[in-house]
Amino acid sequence: MALEPVISAIKSVSQKTQLLQIHAHIIRTNLIQYPPVSIQFLSRIALSGPLQDANYSHRFFEQFTHPLVSHYNTMIRACSMSDSPRKGLLLYRDMRRRDIAADPVSASFAVKSCIRLLYFLGGVQVHCNILKDGHQWDTLLLTVVMDLYSQCQRGGDACKVFDEMPQRDTVAWNVMISCCVRNNRTRDALSLFDDMQRSNDKCEPDDVTFLLLLQACAHLNALEFGERIHGYIMERGYGVALNLSNALISMYSRCGCLDKAYEMFKRTGNKCVVSWSAMISGLAMNGYGREAIETFEEMLRIGIQPDDQTFTSVLSACSHSGMVDEGMSVFDRMNREFGITPNVRHYGCMVDLLGRVGLLDKAYQVIMSMVVKPDSTIWRTLLGACRIHGHVTLGEQVIGHLIELKAQEAGDYVLLLNIYSSAGHWEKVAEVRKLMKDKAIQTTPGCSTIELKGVVHEFVVDDISHSKNRLIYEKLDEINHQLRIAGYVVELSSELHKMDDKEKGYVLSHHSEKLAVAFGVLATPPGTTLRVASNVRICIDCHNFLKLFSGVYNRDVFLRDHNRFHHFKGGHCSCSDYWPELVWILNESTKNQKLVQWPYYSNIYISPILHYNGDIFGDFYQNLSLV
Repeated sequence: MALEPVISAIKSVSQKTQLLQIHAHIIRTNLIQYPPVSIQFLSRIALSGPLQDANYSHRFFEQFTHPLVSHYNTMIRACSMSDSPRKGLLLYRDMRRRDIAADPVSASFAVKSCIRLLYFLGGVQVHCNILKDGHQWDTLLLTVVMDLYSQCQRGGDACKVFDEMPQRDTVAWNVMISCCVRNNRTRDALSLFDDMQRSNDKCEPDDVTFLLLLQACAHLNALEFGERIHGYIMERGYGVALNLSNALISMYSRCGCLDKAYEMFKRTGNKCVVSWSAMISGLAMNGYGREAIETFEEMLRIGIQPDDQTFTSVLSACSHSGMVDEGMSVFDRMNREFGITPNVRHYGCMVDLLGRVGLLDKAYQVIMSMVVKPDSTIWRTLLGACRIHGHVTLGEQVIGHLIELKAQEAGDYVLLLNIYSSAGHWEKVAEVRKLMKDKAIQTTPGCSTIELKGVVHEFVVDDISHSKNRLIYEKLDEINHQLRIAGYVVELSSELHKMDDKEKGYVLSHHSEKLAVAFGVLATPPGTTLRVASNVRICIDCHNFLKLFSGVYNRDVFLRDHNRFHHFKGGHCSCSDYWPELVWILNESTKNQKLVQWPYYSNIYISPILHYNGDIFGDFYQNLSLV
């Protein structure tokens, strides 16, 4: 019996009624038992656009008394791309229990189902089956397994798979670089690119490689490496790619090179909303709030419709620059003029904006009026504002909300410690420290990086790991001496542990930002601009230190902490000292008012990578065996 006319009809059918007629025909003529026909029909109803019907495909699949691996592959693939990836895992399990030998395609889509669910244990079981089935030489399959481990925050396991791959292609290298970026191992991501170029695999980087590396450079403040990647992009003919142009705008902005970011922005043809949003965000994080608003208005004038990310960038510009009225106006226009419902990030910007200027009650009202449930980031933003303004009672309430969400982190307790210690409530400080000790809560140490000649150097407080450790501390002592002559006084309020002033001064003198700058002075000619990135908010003492340093040593310093940029030049900072909130406190010893600057700690604007453990999906996953 000729099968080609039937297969051709299945491929060309465009109406559901026609499809049903073909279904009736292949049942009546028993063509359904011929794999070429049944597989083609199943693919149309399981995978193909307008005719796709999950329930129909499952009913059709159940008609097979002896389904083949190709039938299972089609169904597992369809499930892995649908809203029901767990059905794909059940099909994979059923196939194995029926002793139908899985091929690399089966395993690949089973792993992709695990990725969709971030189901680590299921992925491990599939990986074991891959090894048992002898498919450990399949590069494409192992690349998918690497992606699973990467998505589940198992960077070490991804590295093992990568190292054991017999032959790596560009996709495998990209997944490994992506794994490093996703797991905050951005230095390793840059090293991997060098390894890729030296390897015997003879793999050429593609646009995805460059996109990932630009993200890593932006995170590390690695301008030199980013410029090198820019050169590769131009050499390999990717210069007209809009996504790479947008990534370059973002990278230069986050490295403090607004002139190059703007130059890239001007050269970008057919700018889209992402291009404009990247430029607005760059202006915002570098302290040019007014210019960010003007860029937004220019974008509207030429007819580009803003999206939710655009408004996040504009509102953050208002927050960084203290433009309360402008921020309230933009927030109101979002829904009224553009029909965009504010999301959690937009509310976070508003809470940050109001909290910075001391309108804590209004910030609290904004949270309580949210149309979506406030997340932990919103509450942490308000907690940071409580820290600025010493609002102990509200700070305790916020911690209560975080506990309700089961989302309290080490940083939350640190902020509460800061609030209590600022108010002199040392008994409560001791209680919180005991709680942290009992719960084994570990804080993230401050870490600063500086890039010199394409190499990223990393420092933590009191760091002694660097090969030039002795020379760095000698240089830092020299810098401290010169700055004290120029009037520098350690801001002891930046150290909130209960210790004497001498101990506080010693601890503050060895912060990671200062060590990075001392190394920069040691390793570069006079007048060289220094670029430092920090994973925490810069403290007020380091802020004062770097302002004075930039004037005394005639060096520009670009420092990006986890929230914004500070450009120190000639004894001044681009933040215009708006960032360190100014509060008046009463000096009890002299009964005089004293102006003290308190740093602000917040972690909004950057969307965290959500990591779900397998057990949140309930007993189904705990009981599901894929063997």
